[in-house]
Amino acid sequence: MPLSEYEQRVLEQLERDLGSDAKLGSAMARASRPRGRYVWAGVGVVAGLGIVVTGAVTQLIIVGVAGFAVMLAAAVWALLAPRPVGSRPSAGGDSRRRKADKNFMARMEERFERRREQGDI
Repeated sequence: MPLSEYEQRVLEQLERDLGSDAKLGSAMARASRPRGRYVWAGVGVVAGLGIVVTGAVTQLIIVGVAGFAVMLAAAVWALLAPRPVGSRPSAGGDSRRRKADKNFMARMEERFERRREQGDI
């Protein structure tokens, strides 16, 4: 089902706003964590699983608990990996963000007023 003219205009406005949103742009431009860290964490999780199975076979609870702790530690280590240094925003970025947020809100208010005047709302 095709979009109406009004829906197409709204979609175009949303696309323009997303393109001009500095906060969204910086969030999308963040560097990913190193893959090697995920590989080693996967190895740690598999090793921990092996220890858990060994504990279950030998019926030693402490070995099973230790295996679970190894699995958990490996997963947490992977998820809490620091991002590369170049991806963090600078200290001066806060004032620019505030200004961009104010501009964004001002544009939203203007659009709302125009729509109300035109009877779209």
